[in-house]
Amino acid sequence: MIESIKDIVKREAQAILNIPIGDEYEKAVELIVQHVHVLNGKLITSGMGKAGQIAMNMATTFSSTGTPSIFLHPSEAQHGDLGILQKNDLFLLVSNSGKTREILELADLSRRLDPTLKYIVLTGNTDSPLARVADVVLATGNPEEVCALGLAPTTSTTVMNVIGDALVVETMKKIGFTVEDYNKRHHGGYLGQRSRKLL
Repeated sequence: MIESIKDIVKREAQAILNIPIGDEYEKAVELIVQHVHVLNGKLITSGMGKAGQIAMNMATTFSSTGTPSIFLHPSEAQHGDLGILQKNDLFLLVSNSGKTREILELADLSRRLDPTLKYIVLTGNTDSPLARVADVVLATGNPEEVCALGLAPTTSTTVMNVIGDALVVETMKKIGFTVEDYNKRHHGGYLGQRSRKLL
């Protein structure tokens, strides 16, 4: 088992190193900064299943680092929650296949509500229906899952998390987010204490 676990870690680490990185990252960060920090919109993340959990994590991390963001469940959106959408908001949609029905429906319904909406899409399939509606596509590199069946989202979600972290960190740099800013948003717990010591 030890050797097997070492192999799993190695394969996931290699998948991270194989993430395709290009100008699309700069375009994505510019969109986030423009829509949220210049035009006073917010970042709305969405995904279904495991990808949805990644999207939710991205939203909370963005919010705690100065970029107002909310997770919108794609199914709940069809039952009224799409009403959260406001002028100048921006979508970050996460789908490994780029074919997830609920996410495609969310993109369609939201664009009917606001035809000017912009979409950042994080996917393993750059030739998918979802990628085709995107303004910016961030590719995972479509790594093979380390799951013994090759089915359960494992490597793909690891890579998605790393891409989310890259977007958060680069956005923090662009907006000049400080320790003091962080402390105002994260007062409680160990991180709140640690940030106060750095002031």
